[in-house]
Amino acid sequence: MALANSATTLQVTLGGLVGFLLVEDKALATLPVTFVVGGTALATIPASMLMRWVGRQFGFMIGCLIGISGSLIAALGVYLAHFWLFCLGAFVFGASVAFTQLYRFAAADVVPAEMKSRAISWVMVGGLVSAFAGPEIAKHTREILSPYLFLGSYLVAASLPVLVLAILTTIRLPRPTVAELREPGRPLAEIVRQPAFVVAAMAGMFGYGVMNLLMTATPLAMQICEHPFADAATVIQWHVFGMFFPSFFTGSLIARFGALRIIVVGAILNLACIAVALNGVAVLNFQASLLILGVGWNFMYIGGTSLLTEVYRPSERNKTQALNDFLVFGTVALASLGSGKLLYHWGWDFVPLSALPFILIAGLAAVWLMLQKRRAAVAA
Repeated sequence: MALANSATTLQVTLGGLVGFLLVEDKALATLPVTFVVGGTALATIPASMLMRWVGRQFGFMIGCLIGISGSLIAALGVYLAHFWLFCLGAFVFGASVAFTQLYRFAAADVVPAEMKSRAISWVMVGGLVSAFAGPEIAKHTREILSPYLFLGSYLVAASLPVLVLAILTTIRLPRPTVAELREPGRPLAEIVRQPAFVVAAMAGMFGYGVMNLLMTATPLAMQICEHPFADAATVIQWHVFGMFFPSFFTGSLIARFGALRIIVVGAILNLACIAVALNGVAVLNFQASLLILGVGWNFMYIGGTSLLTEVYRPSERNKTQALNDFLVFGTVALASLGSGKLLYHWGWDFVPLSALPFILIAGLAAVWLMLQKRRAAVAA
């Protein structure tokens, strides 16, 4: 998770900046980031279905090969100064992220039910390394193959999945049992109708979508405000730190207070992030708002993932996880696509403001389900 997320963080840190250099219509500058999450969204269902038949281990290996290919195509786009080829590389790389996201479910699959939230949280700790590794790689490699700015960064990004492949050869993850393959489980429509599925999906969709909306726009907004690139990279570092550092204790908090309460706290933190972002455009404003945003994302995303594991049976997990991640990353793709346009046409303040209704909806939905469960417990 640490190595895979480092490549993803690098792609997000540089995607909008490279796009800004390569494309004439600057409103399309964040399109490469949109292609990353669009590739992720479209690959979520195939990735989960593939793992249903070949198992997690081989599935993760295939994801690594896709990630290597995507970074190399993006590097070629940088070398040729070809915007759409660069976007193609971003799209292919994004497909590999769909496999990476399943590490959290793989951890939940191999532990007892009472340990699922902690296992998910501990795996997400791996992303803490990427908080510093991705932006640091971007800072120290962007000019090593000058005059081809950022070419070296994408070549280094291509090497990270190679290291993941090496790790995967040393472990053995359980393959699906014959009983799981033969048992179709309940229809997906029946699973989706559960209120817990709806709230879990909304926590992931809106928590991740809002996070991506603000994170994608931030490096460009800081460039417009004439802040140095090094400051923008540092802001992303602390943002990703906020995303993953709480994973040391998020699982324990969920085990003690429940996933719904943690989702609500995450929504409140997102509201605080919006308030700080609207308070000014100094480097400290960007840094503080994105740090808070990262922690809010962690609570909403891990809380939503933990809640999701309660709504399916073993034979139903692949299709349920696939649909959930498709909804999450489809929302993220739309958010990243709109991010550049909102910033370019209406300015930075409109970006956090546009996130407000979605956070309120997710938070209120979690509160509603909490009250419903409390009433059911009292009636029982």
